[in-house]
Amino acid sequence: MHLDVHDLRDFYYRTPLGRAAQGVIREELVRHWPDTKGLSVAGFGFALPLLRPFLEPSRRVVGLMPGPQGCMHWPPGAANVAVLCEDTLWPLDTGSVDRLVLLHGLETSEHPTAVLEEAWRVLTPNGRVVVVVPNRSGLWSRSDKTPFGYGRPYTPSQLEAQLKRHRFVTESASSALYQPPSVRKGWRRVAALMEGVGRHIPVFKAGGVLIAEATKQVASMTRPGLPEAVKRPLRVLEGIGAPVPEPSRRGGR
Repeated sequence: MHLDVHDLRDFYYRTPLGRAAQGVIREELVRHWPDTKGLSVAGFGFALPLLRPFLEPSRRVVGLMPGPQGCMHWPPGAANVAVLCEDTLWPLDTGSVDRLVLLHGLETSEHPTAVLEEAWRVLTPNGRVVVVVPNRSGLWSRSDKTPFGYGRPYTPSQLEAQLKRHRFVTESASSALYQPPSVRKGWRRVAALMEGVGRHIPVFKAGGVLIAEATKQVASMTRPGLPEAVKRPLRVLEGIGAPVPEPSRRGGR
């Protein structure tokens, strides 16, 4: 079940823990997409906190917000780019999005297959999607004090397998949020240090979220007929003479 937009807004914009999580995940996303000049960027779920760095350079930015979750005006003080939609039908043309990010859109949806099918549909042939989901082995998925404690958490292999089933090729996978989901000041003071150390730990179970980047897989076009020219055609009819026309018969017996 999708979370309520007001709860998500309050967490990411009004709590120290939410602002810290927003910053860590957004930094990872920008590392994947350092330049989106002239590209169309979209987010599904509650991806608004991650989209701000792409507002200026991108050709277009759209925040898709599921109906059960609700919608909010974003960004504040500027023209709204957030729209309400269904998991199974996004108001975007086929092949119109170059970059897509899912945050609180896949693990909380009752129709994850439909979400990934729509993601595949709207992406361009060379389009890329970044999926952010709770890590089943991490601490954040075990705490209901954050949005990552709701929905279906994933393991790296489960996430990659689900992407593969929906015609995506995983290009990279990592984890983030190595800090514990605690509001205690002691943990907040060492949060940045833990994130820096965590980036060098080659195990997924340490991070609170999994971040996978995948590309849209498109089947190659094939031409009708034989795939290769026949270099030595079989001459099965050699030696058979040309047909001789039957002489015309005039008159009768």
